[in-house]
Amino acid sequence: MIATACLIALIATSVAILLNLYRLAIGPDVTDRILALDTMVINAIGLIVLLGIYYGTTIYFEAAMLIAMVGFVTTVAFCKYLLRGNVIE
Repeated sequence: MIATACLIALIATSVAILLNLYRLAIGPDVTDRILALDTMVINAIGLIVLLGIYYGTTIYFEAAMLIAMVGFVTTVAFCKYLLRGNVIE
């Protein structure tokens, strides 16, 4: 039962990532593209957690934590670059 639920959730998350790619490609503004990248990172984290549940291993959860930290830092860096023109002051 859990395997079927994981497969359905994997398919839904994959569709969400594809829709994010569409928004990333045609976003009318740079802020829309940054938002699409941030949402794609969140969907990738969900995808990795679902794979960890499906395979029953804990290494995927550690990878999801690392990707979450990197995704947060990159989103902050992109936003700071848009506001000020440089990342490091």
